[in-house]
Amino acid sequence: MGSVYGRIFRVSTWGESHGKGVGVVIDGCPAGMELCEEDIQRFLDLRRPGQNKFATPRKEADRAVILSGVFEGKTTGTPISVMVENTSQRSADYSEIASYYRPGHADYTFDMKYGFRDYRGGGRSSGRETIGRTAAGAVADKMLREIGIDILSYVRSVGDIEINSFDPAEIRQNPLCMPDKEAAEKAGAFLEELLKKQDSAGGVVECRVSGLPAGLGETVFDKLDAELAKAVMSLGAVKGFEIGEGMNAARLTGSVNNDAFVMRDGKISKATNHSGGVLGGMSDGSELVFRAAFKPTPSISSLQKTVDRSGKETEVSVKGRHDPIIAPRAAIVVHSMAAIVIADMLLLNMSSRINRIKSFYKEIIPG
Repeated sequence: MGSVYGRIFRVSTWGESHGKGVGVVIDGCPAGMELCEEDIQRFLDLRRPGQNKFATPRKEADRAVILSGVFEGKTTGTPISVMVENTSQRSADYSEIASYYRPGHADYTFDMKYGFRDYRGGGRSSGRETIGRTAAGAVADKMLREIGIDILSYVRSVGDIEINSFDPAEIRQNPLCMPDKEAAEKAGAFLEELLKKQDSAGGVVECRVSGLPAGLGETVFDKLDAELAKAVMSLGAVKGFEIGEGMNAARLTGSVNNDAFVMRDGKISKATNHSGGVLGGMSDGSELVFRAAFKPTPSISSLQKTVDRSGKETEVSVKGRHDPIIAPRAAIVVHSMAAIVIADMLLLNMSSRINRIKSFYKEIIPG
């Protein structure tokens, strides 16, 4: 089912929304890195449901348990397995949907592909699958921070309400994870009205990565931006991805869109960053900037038209506990996917030059 990502830093997620639990196996993490359950818990707490009125009321502790790959507080180089128990399933909320297809969900496509499906909360296509990704992202992020790479993700817009200022400290001060207090208040009022109408909203998550070395990524199929697009677009609710100027680049002229090279503090740099930190599929040493567009939550209790498995047209009101907007809780998931991609690319990039290989093996095989 395509549940594995990565070539060296490999991530395999498992579990269903209403099964006994969800989790991830992380292979390829270097040995000797300090890691504990709290490192992973910090990330899981940022996507945990039930924390405010703009998140699903499903109450889950989402406590991370490391089952393998860590000994005496350090990674061993063997697969790291992390499990999170499901403790607040209400599968009865979903018993009706076994017979019909919810608009905007994977119900119909699952049936067409496999002939049957786990209808409890969406099963494998549930947003709860992202717990495994987030746990893996926490491990990857710790590895990146050890070499000075930092990632910041936040909600850039809710509906058509976009940030006009940028204060990183504000991101964790409002329930919508927006770096603009005024925009967050407007977005909150907008969502309040949608909740009354039993409706939902979409949003855009922006992610910034600083400290990347130049030359990270491949030149043809496995470009850094292509891998980021694949990883982020693999999130169920993402319908758009763009890096740097993104779609707006099509409206610019070459003389505007090209980033001039300049010297700063004795180093080659760029005067602007329309490229979003990637040139020719490789990092160019400047800040990596990309965005992910999340569709409105498809599970809404307002009446919608659909058909049942026999082909009969009907109307449904989706039951269950659902977010009126996905983007705020998804910001840490986007952060995690970026960390996973970059960790894998860093490990792959170590073999790109013979002098790097010789330098490494000279240390462990002297003479």
